[in-house]
Amino acid sequence: MVPSEAQILTNLRRGSLEYCILALLRDGERYGLDIAQHLTDGVLLAGEGTLYPLLSRLRKGGLVATSWQESSTGPPRRYYSLTADGREALRVFESAWVPFRAAVDAVVGHKVDRDD
Repeated sequence: MVPSEAQILTNLRRGSLEYCILALLRDGERYGLDIAQHLTDGVLLAGEGTLYPLLSRLRKGGLVATSWQESSTGPPRRYYSLTADGREALRVFESAWVPFRAAVDAVVGHKVDRDD
């Protein structure tokens, strides 16, 4: 059975979405809807339903911290920011991601010569 594009994207998201969130927080804190709007493109995040459990896991894992701030347009918002461990996790991911992406691109993007 050939996997669908949706199944492939689900598998790819599993290993990289949390690091995309950490990267979004690199330059400062953001609230959940702001994070979702930067990720909801049908590729990185299919919908907001998966974002909040992931943010909760990142918080419980010590990679992000949260604070509540008043909003001028509604109820208070929970803002997420990177912790020192979150910055280190992002640094380690980035150092692994670049050669991994290059290796995948090299194999998928080019026909491999075989001596069969």
